[in-house]
Amino acid sequence: MVQTTLNLMSVPSHSDLQTSETMSGALKPSLPGFGSVQWLANTGSTNLDLVQRARQPARPALPWLLGADRQSTARGRAGRVWENTSGATLMFSCAFEVNLPPSELPGLSPVMGIAACEALRVLLAAYGDDEHDRKLAHRLQLKWPNDLLWDQAKLAGILVESTHMTGSRTPLIVIGIGLNLRDGATLSAQLNRPIADWSQIAEISPVQIVTHIARAWSDALSEYSTSGYAAFIKHFEHVDGLAGHRVDVTDQGCVLQTGTAMGTDSTGRLLIQTDQGMHAVMVGDVSIRPSMHTSSTADYS
Repeated sequence: MVQTTLNLMSVPSHSDLQTSETMSGALKPSLPGFGSVQWLANTGSTNLDLVQRARQPARPALPWLLGADRQSTARGRAGRVWENTSGATLMFSCAFEVNLPPSELPGLSPVMGIAACEALRVLLAAYGDDEHDRKLAHRLQLKWPNDLLWDQAKLAGILVESTHMTGSRTPLIVIGIGLNLRDGATLSAQLNRPIADWSQIAEISPVQIVTHIARAWSDALSEYSTSGYAAFIKHFEHVDGLAGHRVDVTDQGCVLQTGTAMGTDSTGRLLIQTDQGMHAVMVGDVSIRPSMHTSSTADYS
């Protein structure tokens, strides 16, 4: 997998860049390969905005990045509403055109999760002052297919969608992320499940986070287009937050599978070892089952 590198001194490091004006100005020179880089104060959904842009006859060169301080109709997986307030959540989307057959599109969800998790781990490793601090990066993990966890508490969610640009048959992939910047403790109390936020982790600016993830997504898409998911199996093992855990796989409130998470197969499906044998899962919400040693259901879906 291509490893994205970033000179941490080349982008602003102060934490007050979470405004539309400063974000747009700081991001553009950090992403010279992007045909459009914008940051808005408010919008409905950055994913939907980019999908709609793809259907317009006149549009900038790809790839595109669009972020917003607040999104009024932000969505998570399975159409869930992503509640957010300005400054509390870092939300942006990227659009890339990729030459992939429809059968390989589902594998993009775990690939984009892997890329985002590894990108943030690189940032955290560079941020640490000593070996102990650098090891903190491994507390950041991925819950299949594309939720980011910090100490098993949800930090971010990623949504991957596909469409086509007007006049093109090549798929356009739109990837959106919502990452908690603050208010994790409040959300944990409100939702009765563990929620993490970036203020608990490190003082790294939103510009650095956005730049690193956007570059990592671009690199990962290039490799996936060439090598498929097989190139990412080992990478998933290094960030897997479910490995060895007893889990439930549910869909629309019904439990589909119960077993032990065993990584992913060659197409990105989650492998679950059940009493009946090994099962591969592509659709469903995954939650870690409670045990005698835990005091909550640890439902991160």
